[in-house]
Amino acid sequence: MSEAVRGVVVCHGGLASALIGAVEQISGLTDRLVAVSNTGCDRDRLEQRIVDAIAGAPAVVFVDMPSGSCLFAALHRLRDEPNVKVVTGVNLAMLIDFVHHADDGPAEAAARAVATGERAIRIP
Repeated sequence: MSEAVRGVVVCHGGLASALIGAVEQISGLTDRLVAVSNTGCDRDRLEQRIVDAIAGAPAVVFVDMPSGSCLFAALHRLRDEPNVKVVTGVNLAMLIDFVHHADDGPAEAAARAVATGERAIRIP
């Protein structure tokens, strides 16, 4: 794929920015992820923030919860977009994997990130 897949992290409050800051600190890779918060907006405004963050590029949208305003806003505007995949339950492991594989297509990058995120959840 000629264009890197954009990673958009959509979360409640400041969680997206905090996750991205941690990814950048650990990986040393910057400008691979964009934070979107639902703070101070209704669903229409949140939808527009997500669309603006994607900016027409192939993208994986990582959402914090498998329900709620962030997911509903993402799905409402992006469900039929062939070059955008939505992933719920974002965690640090999946984002670190994503920034190292942003040249994969959206479907491949999303599937890989989900597999990595699932493997990271365990009781040690």
